[in-house]
Amino acid sequence: MLCGRGKLERTESGQTVKTLLEWITIEMQEAFQKAGYEEKFAKVTLSNRPDLCEYQCNGAMAAAKTYKKAPAMIAGDVVAHLKESRYFESAEAVNPGFINLKIKKEFLAEYLNEMAQDDRLGVALCENPKTVMIDYGGPNVAKPLHVGHLRSAIIGESIKRIICFKGNKVIGDIHLGDWGYQMGLIITELKKRQPKLPYFDEAFEGEYPEEAPFTIGELEEIYPTASAYAKEHEDYREEALKATYLLQNGHRGYRAIWRHIMDVSVTDLKKNYKNLNVEFDLWKGEADAQKYIPSMVEMLKDKGYAHYDEGALVVDVQEEDDKKEVPPCMILKSDGAALYDTTDLATLVEREELYQPDEVIYVVDKRQEMHFVQVFRCAKKTGIVREETGLKFLGFGTMNGKDGKPFKTREGGVMRLENLIREINEEMYKKIMDNRTVSEEEAKRTAQIVGLAAIKYGDLSNQAGKDYIFDVDRFTSFEGNTGPYILYTIVRIKSILNKYTESGKALDNLCIGAAHSDCEKALMLEAAKFNEIIDTVYEETAPHKICAYIYDLANSFNKFYHETKILSEEDENLKAGYIALLKLTKEILEASIDLLGFEAPERM
Repeated sequence: MLCGRGKLERTESGQTVKTLLEWITIEMQEAFQKAGYEEKFAKVTLSNRPDLCEYQCNGAMAAAKTYKKAPAMIAGDVVAHLKESRYFESAEAVNPGFINLKIKKEFLAEYLNEMAQDDRLGVALCENPKTVMIDYGGPNVAKPLHVGHLRSAIIGESIKRIICFKGNKVIGDIHLGDWGYQMGLIITELKKRQPKLPYFDEAFEGEYPEEAPFTIGELEEIYPTASAYAKEHEDYREEALKATYLLQNGHRGYRAIWRHIMDVSVTDLKKNYKNLNVEFDLWKGEADAQKYIPSMVEMLKDKGYAHYDEGALVVDVQEEDDKKEVPPCMILKSDGAALYDTTDLATLVEREELYQPDEVIYVVDKRQEMHFVQVFRCAKKTGIVREETGLKFLGFGTMNGKDGKPFKTREGGVMRLENLIREINEEMYKKIMDNRTVSEEEAKRTAQIVGLAAIKYGDLSNQAGKDYIFDVDRFTSFEGNTGPYILYTIVRIKSILNKYTESGKALDNLCIGAAHSDCEKALMLEAAKFNEIIDTVYEETAPHKICAYIYDLANSFNKFYHETKILSEEDENLKAGYIALLKLTKEILEASIDLLGFEAPERM
């Protein structure tokens, strides 16, 4: 069965309606109007009784009050105008006034063929594309990444991909913690260990060494040692605070050490984020915002936004309708030191000056919500950002162990991210080797791909704002709502398509035919939801809804696979239709997992 490019009907404006729901809603609106009722009542939704129908319209119930007429009569009037419907196989009025709808198999096939021939699988670009900045990642330099950094990176990366897919310009910024007290601690500890380094010689005027006086391993040991020592020794703490002050005020030697810390740490961070398939457009941090602070503080003072309260410079952000107290946004402490509020506001000044974003999204631990309420209100009130600029806080919950407490190592310590990834990969390797279908070398490569899917899907399948249990055994399973199950489904489809082409047949120009079974139609209906789901995910910034969708799609495919003779089908036209449907299903699944930030192997 060869497929030429058809043309779905167009609306009066000449624009193709992209989603199946929109097409059938238009049909219902026309029926309501013909029956003498307003089109606003013609809302169509997915059926909550799939055993009875595929879609439903409950508008007759709402219209009854307006028209003082029994809902069942209104539903009957509307259905009478759907007997020759372009899109409905059946439209039935059911007491007390529901309209049950089933889609025509031919129309559904036509719709899917249009999707299959569209590079974007029917997902429309935004009518008014924006420039969106996403602040995610947020690690402190000189410290190893741990599981606490996982959610920000995974959620942020997926949101970036989703927003970009809809046609917006997206700028991802890691926003490093690179300018605080931890730098003073590292400098102080380094001076204690290697006092003869030229960075500590005030008389030194030459060029500082290009190579750092420490490795990443040494650097990661220096900070916790210094931090613990400072808590027990006040004089050491004072020295670290002084070093922090000198660094931030341009001390030549300390700035050189800082650059070493940044080079060594960022190189390691890039390696670890690459293993997560997470990329940033900008590697900026708190240090980049420092030059904007003095002029920003002066502006806040000069325009009367900021005032002193017990020695601290603050901006009031409480609003009349607040049900609980919102503390002032603190700009400077009583000793003149800047805070996180200050740095985040200055970063917004920088972003406005350099990028003029239409929206800034912060993917941060939900426990920081009040901080961002203060910062956002201050930024809007003082004109740091334009009134129309969107500022969005996307707070995520905690990743917990099976005990319900924050995820730890078996020894009870904070788990390094690279160790978690390695554990997951080892578990996947064991499971893949148990199957003995691939070589040891391929199994290792595949384990990395599937392991990443297990981690990312395990996280993203949960609503971002909720805490969840990180269960290694469940997340690495090939059964149930897991990343490996989704990948196994894709690999199964790839295998069928490969066997089809190996028999000498091509995948080009195949046409999906009208469904011949309930399970085939169920798969087609799931596939047709893709563009609508992506639009919802985009509008709600909700990657977990992609996971829910592809799990349903994978289940529908596997049911179809088990109940249908695909490659052994003797009718070549029918077989070609099956293959065309499988090809589209694979493309939808692959597009979806790309938005989630992982890929599928060729074999498992």
